Amino acid sequence: MAKEIKFAEDARAAMLRGVDKLADTVKVTLGPKGRNVVLEKSYGSPLITNDGVTIAKEIELEDHFENMGAKLVSEVASKTNDIAGDGTTTATLLTQAIVREGLKNVTAGANPLGIRRGIEMATKVAVEELHNISSIVDSKEAIAQVGAVSSGSEKVGQYIADAMEKVGNDGVITIEESKGIETELDVVEGMQFDRGYLSQYMVTDNDKMEAALENPYILITDKKISNIQDILPLLEQILQQSKPLLIIADDVDGEALPTLVLNKIRGTFNVAAVKAPGFGDRRKAMLEDIAILTGGTVITE
Repeated sequence: MAKEIKFAEDARAAMLRGVDKLADTVKVTLGPKGRNVVLEKSYGSPLITNDGVTIAKEIELEDHFENMGAKLVSEVASKTNDIAGDGTTTATLLTQAIVREGLKNVTAGANPLGIRRGIEMATKVAVEELHNISSIVDSKEAIAQVGAVSSGSEKVGQYIADAMEKVGNDGVITIEESKGIETELDVVEGMQFDRGYLSQYMVTDNDKMEAALENPYILITDKKISNIQDILPLLEQILQQSKPLLIIADDVDGEALPTLVLNKIRGTFNVAAVKAPGFGDRRKAMLEDIAILTGGTVITE
C-alpha cells in the first residue's frame, strides 16, 4: 500500500489541525458548567457524554495526518485516565496549548530539544506550585463538595462522602450498575472478589443458589489441585473438627473436584471451592491480602 509522506511545515500544520479538532471537541465539557457531546454509534442509540477520554477515543478524522495529531492527544487522555482516573479534559487542553506554542517556536527556528527541556523545567515548577497551593480534603463536607462538582450531582456527592466515611482511607469503593432505578449504598464488611463456586453441588441455599459457610477453615494456595491425595491429610483433620472448608486455589479439577462434591453431597463435610482472583503478580498480592485478613498463610509452589 502506497504511503503519503509530508515534511516540515505541511506535516506539522496537518497534525496541529487534528490536535485542534479533537481538543476543541473535548474542551466544551470542561468544568462544572461543561456541556455534553453527542457521539454517533455504528449501532444503537447515540452516546451522550461529558467524559473527555470517552470523546477522545471515539474521534476518527478522514485526513490521515490530522488523525495522527488527534490520536496523539487521545493517548494523552487515555494515560491520564489510567494514572489519575480524572482530569482528561484538562490534560487534553494542556496538550493542545503545548503543541500549538511549541510548533510556533519550531517554525520560528527554535531547537526542539531546547523546547522540550524548557517544558520539563516549567512542568516541575508548576507541579511544585500546585502542591503549595493545594489543600487537603479531609472533612465529609469537603469530600461531598468535590464529589458533587465531579459528578454534577449533589446527591451523588453525598453518596461518595458517606461511602468514604464508612470504609475509611484503606477501604475500597466500587460503582456498579443497579438493576433498579434507585441509587443505593451497600457496605460489605470484610473482603469481596469476583469469583463463584466451581460446582453447583456446593450450594447451601438452593433458593438463592449460594454457598454460605459459617466460620470455615480456609485453604489458600496458588497451586492447581488435581489429585485428592495432595489435600487428603487436610481433609482428615477437617473431618475430625466437623467444620466447613473453603478452598481458594488456582483451580480444582481432575479427581479432586468430583471427590469433594461427592463428600459434600453425602454430608461427610461441607466444602466450597473457588478459583483465586486476579492473574499473575496481581493474584499473588490478592492471595496475600486474603491470608492477612483471615490470619492464614498462602501455600505456594
